[in-house]
Amino acid sequence: MARRALKLASLTAAASGIYMYGNKFLDPNDFGIVRVGRAIATVHLRSAERLRELCCSNRGTFIKVGQHLGALDYLLPEEYTRTLKVLHSQAPQSTRQEIEQVIREDLGKEIKELFMSFEDTPLGAASLAQVHKAVLQDGRTVAVKIQHPKVQAQSSKDILLMEVLLLVVKQIFPDFEFMWLVEEAKKNLPLELDFLHEGRNAEKVAYMLKNFDFLKVPRIYWELSTRRVLLMEFMEGGQVNDRAYMERNGINVNEISRNLGKLYSEMIFVNGFVHCDPHPGNVLVKKCPTSGKAHIILLDHGLYQVLSESFRMDYCRLWQALIKADMKRVQKYSRRLGAGDLYPLFACMLTARSWESVNRGIDQSPVSASEDMEIRSNAAAYLPQITQLLNNVPRQMLLLLKTNDLLRGIESALHTRASASSFLNMSRCCIRAVSTYQRSKSLSLYRRAQISLTEALSLWQINLYELFLWLKGSQLGNWVIALLRRMHHSTY
Repeated sequence: MARRALKLASLTAAASGIYMYGNKFLDPNDFGIVRVGRAIATVHLRSAERLRELCCSNRGTFIKVGQHLGALDYLLPEEYTRTLKVLHSQAPQSTRQEIEQVIREDLGKEIKELFMSFEDTPLGAASLAQVHKAVLQDGRTVAVKIQHPKVQAQSSKDILLMEVLLLVVKQIFPDFEFMWLVEEAKKNLPLELDFLHEGRNAEKVAYMLKNFDFLKVPRIYWELSTRRVLLMEFMEGGQVNDRAYMERNGINVNEISRNLGKLYSEMIFVNGFVHCDPHPGNVLVKKCPTSGKAHIILLDHGLYQVLSESFRMDYCRLWQALIKADMKRVQKYSRRLGAGDLYPLFACMLTARSWESVNRGIDQSPVSASEDMEIRSNAAAYLPQITQLLNNVPRQMLLLLKTNDLLRGIESALHTRASASSFLNMSRCCIRAVSTYQRSKSLSLYRRAQISLTEALSLWQINLYELFLWLKGSQLGNWVIALLRRMHHSTY
């Protein structure tokens, strides 16, 4: 049913477009699909504006949830995501007096006793906290993250209020299935409000990904950190979606995009410990003046998702099936992850590609402007089905979907979306993860050796294909191809 619905919607939109542009005498306003679409968009826009006003008025937890919704570019109607994105720049700021109060209560000293200098204007303000640049008495430059003083007390009341509001709306509109928002807030907010937990996450991910020399995670200064105050090594750079900054500073945009993909493939498929808030303010890039290498700086480690082994394996195999366009396995693993008969829609949500592209192979062609527009418009048309899916899939999937959308937004800004290298890195990590899992479950030495050999051959094939793509796109490769053609013609 879902497959037919998606196909029908795509065909209808395409047919309408051909008919409208093929006959210059026809007024687009005469078409029912245009009029209905415009009416739906207006309703969504008004609702989104009211939701934004509610978040700004109630602040704290409401802004946090609004920011979460604003990040779901390919899952919610554009009217919502575009309207709610401004919440990232409209977060509240605590006053100097409030900052002094939190530091005094948690560290037992005044700001002037702890720091040689402390900048009044925050480097950034978010829904739960703000960050200031400061210099310790020993001369170390640090970033000081300080929680808004009222957030802790208000958070539980805000979640209860949000739950009541959503239940009331659901009684009026039965198709309104957003209770997962409250469930996620209940689970994650207490962890995000504990800055000691955030510090431990930062150290864990830095150790876990220590083999990536391009990754930098700020060091935590535990002696001056509490549940509401976090002192970190100060790091600065350009935002990861700022292509102009990278070009000015001689940073290879494709390399940054490729390395960011490596980081997240490793976190998701291999380790199952995922930084789930990679919006551009939390991912910086900087060229090292001594080595000339480009570094990725990962900030804000409050929100992580831990993936269970069974979920991680199903997710690995689903992505392998999507990359190979193996539709039987796409259906199988989508159903295992709770998609049911809506597995075509689920595949489109995961990849942000049309069902036609999923069938053809998501690595076969880049995302066109028309396909991107189709996906975004379908988010409005299929909102009831999307909310049903979000309620049915495992809770672990929700933050991954948000993370996927944030990473896609970065790739779109850098013009590197759906590149072959990103799928190759994902394939490598999936192969390694599945092979490691299979070895851990096998008692036979021969079977473990067989798994290792299959893994090595699969990785070798990917490396060979990557070399072929590099040669194909390089000047040396073009020269070799031209030489081979000349030699071929000379034999006849």
